[in-house]
Amino acid sequence: MGGLLCVALLSGALSWELPLPGFELVWTHSVERVEWREAYRVEPDALRLVEVKVKGSGAGMEPPEGAVLEGGWWVAHPMTPIERLVLTRSGVVQDYRLCFMADCRPLAGWLPGLPETGAVALRSCI
Repeated sequence: MGGLLCVALLSGALSWELPLPGFELVWTHSVERVEWREAYRVEPDALRLVEVKVKGSGAGMEPPEGAVLEGGWWVAHPMTPIERLVLTRSGVVQDYRLCFMADCRPLAGWLPGLPETGAVALRSCI
């Protein structure tokens, strides 16, 4: 079954649809420089958080409850449905990276015309 990810600026100025059945969101904490990865599956009623991986801890970046250390990463499988995921982009720190299969790009690489700052919301639009 295919998925369709809807992304919209919270200001309402722009929106995009990406034909993705699932994706990984990757970012680095601005203070701790700890990499965080979240894998989502796009379902008809929500984005389902299927895996969380964090390289270390500190300043609010603790591994999720029940995480197991695997190859230097704390890994958990919460299977949590999320109706809407909001990402705030400041332009001061490295952008979130959205990955699908082997294609990993900053959000602006997937979303033509995306401003450098502002919040975007991700949700299923199947």
